[in-house]
Amino acid sequence: MEYIELGNSGVRVSRITFGSWAAGGWMWGGTEQNDAVGAIRASFDLGVTSIDTAPIYGQGLSEEIVGEAIKTLPRDQVQILTKFGMRWDEAKGDFAMKTKNNEGQDIDVYKYAAPASIIKECEDSLRRLGTDYIDLYQIHWPDKTTPIPETMEAVQRLIEQGKVRAAGVSNYSVDQMKEAETVLNLASNQVPYSMVRRDIEKDVVPYCLENNKAILAYSPMQLGLLTGKIKPGQHFEESDLRATHPLFKPEFVTRVNAFLDKIRPMAETKNATLGQLVLRWTLAQPGVSVALVGARNAEQAVQNAHAIDVQLSPQEVDFITNELNQLQPAK
Repeated sequence: MEYIELGNSGVRVSRITFGSWAAGGWMWGGTEQNDAVGAIRASFDLGVTSIDTAPIYGQGLSEEIVGEAIKTLPRDQVQILTKFGMRWDEAKGDFAMKTKNNEGQDIDVYKYAAPASIIKECEDSLRRLGTDYIDLYQIHWPDKTTPIPETMEAVQRLIEQGKVRAAGVSNYSVDQMKEAETVLNLASNQVPYSMVRRDIEKDVVPYCLENNKAILAYSPMQLGLLTGKIKPGQHFEESDLRATHPLFKPEFVTRVNAFLDKIRPMAETKNATLGQLVLRWTLAQPGVSVALVGARNAEQAVQNAHAIDVQLSPQEVDFITNELNQLQPAK
């Protein structure tokens, strides 16, 4: 495995990090807790020491699963990355969405990052995770109802109290990062990035490169689209966010699969899966420190971890990028 420090925070993480959104089941059509615990432990055995989670994933379930998984692991060798600022248990803040919980009940989700709420969320996360500190604490989405400095001052207090090692943001623009940095030093920005979603290359990547901020790329497999296993018109359950996602329209899936067919021979010559090749390309992109990858079971987790073993030359990276640039964007 390869490891990297997040900015100058002192927090060192595995470049492939276990993403536990799917483990929480929320918006992924359910979960099997034992499989998720096994996936996390199998990842750790292969050097994936970092786990990204959030309270909103399964409304606490994902954090509980992570807490169960790390019970038998040496805490000082595990990096827990969790988030705050998405509340489903209090009707305050910036309304985000109507959705359903894992029991199929309707819930409203709010972006809310007021100081008192952050302190409560941190205590709840620590309890669910079964730990006394969080390695990287990230605001999940910008909250329009709370000034950014107020939010960051609360995180700074948690750092001073030893409950948080480093501060990060997620889904922040460059201007929002700059405002946050008037209060504290940010280690990272967690943003969506994949072969078919590269808009951060315009501004976030240059800013992070210039200012030594780590980029944690989430959904690098684009919710499974880049595995080559998704077929045009494939059925997804109503609770699965892919059922209505624009990138899963049949015509775009067809174009993506045609692109994947062009790079498949390269994967085969390296005895790698398409998914492993996609992950290696992602990690080869300027500014991208970490790829967050989910797994529902140990077999998937092992495959993800072994992506780090795939070696790509600069020429091979360029070949993939050139083929990718010919892929027409989704409409």
